[in-house]
Amino acid sequence: MTKELRRLSIVMLVMFLGLFGATSYIQVIGAEELNANPENRRTLYESYEVQRGSIVAGDEVIASSTPSSDLYSWQRTYTDAEMWAPVTGYLPVSGQTTGLEQAMNSELSGTGSSQFLARLERIVSGQDPRGSNVLITIDPAIQRAAWEALGDYEGAVVAMDPKTGEILAMVTSPSYDTNLLAVHDTASVNETFDALVDDPLDPLYNRAIAGDLNPPGSTFKLVVTSAALSTGEYTPESTFDNPATWQLPGSESVIRNHDGGTCGSGDEVTLATALRLSCNIPMAQLAVELGDEVIRAEAEKYGFNSSFEMPLTSTASVYPTGLDDARTALSGFGQGDVIATPLQIAMVSAGIANGGVVMNPRLVDSVVAPDLTVQQEFGDTEFGRALESDVAATMTDLMIANVSDGAASGATIDGVEVAGKTGTSEHGPGDPYTLWFTGFAPADDPEVAVAVMIENGGGLGQSGTSNGIAAPIAKKVIEAVLSR
Repeated sequence: MTKELRRLSIVMLVMFLGLFGATSYIQVIGAEELNANPENRRTLYESYEVQRGSIVAGDEVIASSTPSSDLYSWQRTYTDAEMWAPVTGYLPVSGQTTGLEQAMNSELSGTGSSQFLARLERIVSGQDPRGSNVLITIDPAIQRAAWEALGDYEGAVVAMDPKTGEILAMVTSPSYDTNLLAVHDTASVNETFDALVDDPLDPLYNRAIAGDLNPPGSTFKLVVTSAALSTGEYTPESTFDNPATWQLPGSESVIRNHDGGTCGSGDEVTLATALRLSCNIPMAQLAVELGDEVIRAEAEKYGFNSSFEMPLTSTASVYPTGLDDARTALSGFGQGDVIATPLQIAMVSAGIANGGVVMNPRLVDSVVAPDLTVQQEFGDTEFGRALESDVAATMTDLMIANVSDGAASGATIDGVEVAGKTGTSEHGPGDPYTLWFTGFAPADDPEVAVAVMIENGGGLGQSGTSNGIAAPIAKKVIEAVLSR
């Protein structure tokens, strides 16, 4: 063999190995990622050639495929579509797939890596290709209780098991009919979608985990109190000055407690009383004493500044860096630059309820083949420890007092000890408040942690109260969990 021919052979061999490697990567390693890419239209078209798997909550099928006589072979249909919209999303013939339809697309369409053997078996046996079913963690009874309790309010509810991170309910309002976006008429889908996009109430937003985030108001006082107690330098009996007004440090702005007066009687007030009565001034003073770095570090232990894959992707709640003393003071009662999702605020309560350990939120239990073979299971995982167990126990006692004898009495349930915290976030002058509640029950052995967020003041502008609107909604969700 001549020298030139040898070189050519080596070049050809390298090219062949490169082509073989690239092809193998695409077909084996990168296949699932490519199939899951929402821009991959081929995957969408192919998904209509197979009977797509169902999405199942408890014993209810909430998304399924039925035969269709048109080009697409199968029609995607949704049960109680508006109630389940933030969970299922939709599979359109035009536009981007959303929700679990997108996040679990490879499993539902039967193209996931865990389904390789099932695909091979169906090919060998000559059976028609089918997708697998996705079983989720949400309890339909709890979901319906949350949906009915939320009613016509603009907002969201998230309920989760604090010990596992399993999402038990996720509803948002206003919502939309996913069936209208799954029809096989491109013009109709586009018209419906455009109308939803133009709707000023933003029904396409999953307010539970995304959308335009709101300040968490006084629910964030739980994080600030947790940070203070964790330093070992503060106790529930630590005291603060108790004026009716307080000038922010380095600023001409003056803040007040929500009722405009002092935080109870006396020249000083304890941390426990400040949290129970949800007073702003003592918490602002505490925040400045702690400093923004300490508060941010504590917030991040609960999940702030992190996005979560459930596998739905949440927008990260934010506690920013580099706050001056004035803005740090505002963060002490959940105002200013702090913003959060209901999911994140539920995780704060869940972390306290779980002895200080924050679990990663999880929405999917398993992937099951049409023959009921379990192809994939999703286990519980820890996000991390937010506070020590003794501090968590103290926080629980403080939250119990909020409900039994404080600003969160609207969540009271006869015979059940509920731990909770209300919150009211302010926006521009004259703008309606955003109303919050978060908590868990039973306090001694928690089965559920919940967060409720109501926008637009519950339709009452600045007259709506968290204790009057958000807390009773949470109460109904907790009762649904405890009655299982």
